[in-house]
Amino acid sequence: MNDSNTLKVGNNEMELVDFRIQKIEDGQIYEGIYGVNVSKVREIIRKPKLTELPGVPEFIEGIFDLRGVVIPVVNLASWMGVTSPVEAEKKSRVIIAEFNNILIGFIVHDAKRIRRISWKDIEPATFAQGGGALDKSKITGVTRIEDDTVLLILDLENVVQELGLYTPQDDTSSLAHKNEFSGVVLLLDDSATARKIVKDALVQMGFSVIEAVDGQEGLEKLADMYKTYGEEISQHLKLIVSDVEMPRMDGFHFAANVKEDIRFKNIPIVFNSSISDHFSEMRGKEAGGEAYLVKFDASTFFNEIARIVNSHVEKGA
Repeated sequence: MNDSNTLKVGNNEMELVDFRIQKIEDGQIYEGIYGVNVSKVREIIRKPKLTELPGVPEFIEGIFDLRGVVIPVVNLASWMGVTSPVEAEKKSRVIIAEFNNILIGFIVHDAKRIRRISWKDIEPATFAQGGGALDKSKITGVTRIEDDTVLLILDLENVVQELGLYTPQDDTSSLAHKNEFSGVVLLLDDSATARKIVKDALVQMGFSVIEAVDGQEGLEKLADMYKTYGEEISQHLKLIVSDVEMPRMDGFHFAANVKEDIRFKNIPIVFNSSISDHFSEMRGKEAGGEAYLVKFDASTFFNEIARIVNSHVEKGA
């Protein structure tokens, strides 16, 4: 899925794989429209023969071998708690996704197309989608497509964590660099859970943390800090840590804005994302990032943050 290499850094766009889940309700068949970032999709295949696993939730249909890699497969309809038509199940596809450096398959009923969408047209999920397991905590954003239809962007990482297939390595109890630093870090992430994990690590390093939920709010926080510190801002704001996928303004577009602003261009930026493909790492560097980290290994995070902050101190930045 390399079509996203046509995206330019800083244009505040993303590409989504549009996929469908059908459900039967009151004798009628309804089709839900969902999306996942192309950067997280390795490939889309026909549903393979699966080996069942004992003692796992029913929505984990089994595992299969993909070119030497054993991949668990989740039935998204089952996870959502919906009943699907038999015909839809027969035509199923499997989206092979990669994030947090793991591969997992998701059974969907159809994969329609790739859509390019501006992050400013993606709104945070401020509602609960009734029925089954799908509530706003499982949705990273919503956007409208043709005929004013709503497309929901699913938080597939949430599915993986819920199933215990991935757990952030956030144990910082025995790590170095504790209370080694001072100053402020601006932290951008639309996930309250992710912000808490990263904030706790930064506080243990000695920083105070200012939080923002997306790139637009991040720029507003920077403007507020400049009003407070003026031209001495770099003596106080030591670092910016930013997620990539955020509604309204993504991390790459935010970084491009920061690096074009003479007031902030010398503040180092570190991307901290669940997207683990090489192309996103390249885009992070093009956007001006000092590092691109995959959520969340505490040891790697501590060491990279320490390296970058110390390097800028040595340069007199």
